[in-house]
Amino acid sequence: MPELPEVETVRRGLEPAMVGARLVRVEQRRPDLRFPFPPDFAARLEGRTIAALGRRAKYLVADLDDGVVLVMHLGMSGRFTVTDAKTEGRPGAFHHEAGGLPAHDHVVFHLSSGAAVTYNDARRFGFMTLVPRVDLPSHALFRALGVEPLGNALEGALLARLFAGKTTPLKAALLDQTLIAGLGNIYVSESLHRAGLSPRRMAGTLATRAGGPTAGAGRLAEAIRSVLEDAVAAGGSTLRDYAHTDGSLGYFQHAFRVYGREGEPCPTPGCRGVVQRMVQSGRSTFYCGSCQR
Repeated sequence: MPELPEVETVRRGLEPAMVGARLVRVEQRRPDLRFPFPPDFAARLEGRTIAALGRRAKYLVADLDDGVVLVMHLGMSGRFTVTDAKTEGRPGAFHHEAGGLPAHDHVVFHLSSGAAVTYNDARRFGFMTLVPRVDLPSHALFRALGVEPLGNALEGALLARLFAGKTTPLKAALLDQTLIAGLGNIYVSESLHRAGLSPRRMAGTLATRAGGPTAGAGRLAEAIRSVLEDAVAAGGSTLRDYAHTDGSLGYFQHAFRVYGREGEPCPTPGCRGVVQRMVQSGRSTFYCGSCQR
């Protein structure tokens, strides 16, 4: 599933084409994706102008000029491509031949600029819905989400408060979306390695007895931000179905320090350890048993 950096990369690719444009026509080619579309989905969108395009955790949120938000989730294999009618049907600046099969083009947004944004999803695990902006914070999709890891709020003191008293493994705590929203398996493994922290250690050990942050909490907060920022700068990681809005591939996987590198030497300078793999809660964790404590 695309993680936060991939979703942020998609948002940045869509923003120039969508923000400020009017939805002239919306093609809804099936009644459902993972869930049924809202009643009159296409009709409610047509004629509306997209005022802003944001992201909350792994959700894309498009603010419309009538106070409604179009919420979009990529699921496992969802992708957007943008084509421009000014090129007379040829690929535009955001399109690439690596897009999905046309049979899986389920929604097409035709914009006042002449561009078309196509949502393709072979597995149909993604979804779209419409939510009034005033109801968004309390909506079932958003009300339990934790802090944004790319925001200024993420710091050692916050991690200490979130994890104080928790006996769950640190890896599991970082994947808890009610604590930190948007972190996934790949970037948690990478962040823990950069911070030199074992995925097995209890999350509560990042808080002192007085409730303050340990040095490890500060290192982890910095590692999470730097890993995510580096991944966004690299256009995300291409694993299985992920692709940009132009169909091109992300390259952060080439910078992985531990993820998918079982048996390789640990890249930490001076460490003679080897990257290991274990399963936690049914998911693979990659780490170095020598330098991650």
